[in-house]
Amino acid sequence: MSQPFAVFDIDGTLIRWQLFHAIVHALGKKGHILRRTHDRIHHARMAWKNRNTNEGFSAYETVLVEAYLQALTTIHPDDYAVIVHEVYEEFKDQTFTYTRDLVRSLKEQGYVLFAISGSQHEIVEKVAQYHGFHAAIGAKLLQKDGMFTGQVDTPIFDKKAALDRLVEEHKVTWQQSYAVGDSMSDAPMLAAVTHPVAFNPDQKLYAEAVKHHWPIVVERKNVVYEISQP
Repeated sequence: MSQPFAVFDIDGTLIRWQLFHAIVHALGKKGHILRRTHDRIHHARMAWKNRNTNEGFSAYETVLVEAYLQALTTIHPDDYAVIVHEVYEEFKDQTFTYTRDLVRSLKEQGYVLFAISGSQHEIVEKVAQYHGFHAAIGAKLLQKDGMFTGQVDTPIFDKKAALDRLVEEHKVTWQQSYAVGDSMSDAPMLAAVTHPVAFNPDQKLYAEAVKHHWPIVVERKNVVYEISQP
């Protein structure tokens, strides 16, 4: 009989912060991002933190992605690997209690654990292995002649397709499956499983969870809340 699976997003779901953001910040600290670009990032970040618009976080991420792709074309993969490892060491244990405990519980029950994230595959794989996942998919950086091209192959636009590949490769069953995520890009995975969980959902995923009566769980400080729905 096939084993059931559970799939988790990583950034903002298992890890309390965004690993992608942390890597971009580290690139800036080490001088791989131009000062004027760093100032744009800071401005966008503060606009989000001050909640000037409902799209502040999305705008902040757009600036980050632009800075990241630009920086990739100037950094050697070996130097990049050092930064990834440093960020991994800093953030690997900065987890949410709810999802950390759910990962452990499901693994004890015999579930095959998958991680799918828009963050860089190098760090997603490290974090996933550290927390006992069986397989992980993240954004892969394309290279040519030993250097990054600035192009990225990311699962963020179709996490369901990435999940389908993992299910096929590992011969697991959809019966009693779990999916846990925090943003709208996770919604197709949640819609496909037996036990969806919208964890600390953004506005769009929250609306989708309410529409489909998915469980909504929020962890703030040291308290976990499950939001009741009619």
